[in-house]
Amino acid sequence: MFHFDLHSNEHRSFKTQFKCYSVSMLPGAERKDVENGGKIIMPPSALDQLTRLSIVYPMLFKLTNKKTNRITHCGVLEFVAGEDLVYIPYWMMQHLLLEEGDNLQVESVSLPVATFSKFQPQSPDFLDITNPKAVLENALRHFACLTTGDVVAIKYNSRIYELCVLETKPGSAVSIIECDMNVEFAPPVGYQEPQPVQDKVEDMSVDPVDLMPQHSGFVAFHGEGNRLDGKKKKKTSVDCEPVVPKVPYKRGIPDYDYKFGTLHFLRNSRPPPSKENSTGSGPDDFKAFSGEGQSLRSNRKK
Repeated sequence: MFHFDLHSNEHRSFKTQFKCYSVSMLPGAERKDVENGGKIIMPPSALDQLTRLSIVYPMLFKLTNKKTNRITHCGVLEFVAGEDLVYIPYWMMQHLLLEEGDNLQVESVSLPVATFSKFQPQSPDFLDITNPKAVLENALRHFACLTTGDVVAIKYNSRIYELCVLETKPGSAVSIIECDMNVEFAPPVGYQEPQPVQDKVEDMSVDPVDLMPQHSGFVAFHGEGNRLDGKKKKKTSVDCEPVVPKVPYKRGIPDYDYKFGTLHFLRNSRPPPSKENSTGSGPDDFKAFSGEGQSLRSNRKK
């Protein structure tokens, strides 16, 4: 006579409105495990209602701010909040554009398991971390799911780093509980690639004579010259600068008689001048135009 539908709650989902507050407003001790993750705290009445429904475990929820149509997904950590209240991390409050005490719709969902995700740091300071993948893996242990477009916050060495979720596969929202997920990083916001420094190609076709030191000492016919009539020489475009002769290049000869373990000290000190050269007749005492000279008119009387 009577028929009981044992599967009446099989396709029903949990969908309720709550007053939303940040975790810092939760009475009692500070909950860093909630603030640095992606899970929320719900009231005990929500747990009682969820047990009456055919909810797929792990429990995942879709959070919606109807005023701004912003959504994200999360897990649940505990059921200890006050009646009709829900506490969420501060980064979720910022992403959903919520104020303290605003209404938040919480709906149970089932998400596919993640296989790939791509993150973009919001500051170049994230590059200072030695092993960013290990830091991210450790931080995601406090998350239950990821949503494309979320800007999640992770804490490392007393600093908060924000990461934007650019892409997730196989869907726009995925579960990251007990999964094997490949992670990639996009260049941080404001990061500029360093310009490659082009090495100067050395010219190997250098004349060895150009590497020799410049000629020092007397150079014959290196003066400017004078006219016989005493006038100054006119400069023309044909005139060019006097050519300084270059020292002939001599290739060095190795010391084939060198014995291993010996040292040779080469000194360029000149020997003291001898008595013969001290009178000024030596080659180093040459003075240009110091002779007696000859007259062009040989018959001119003195």
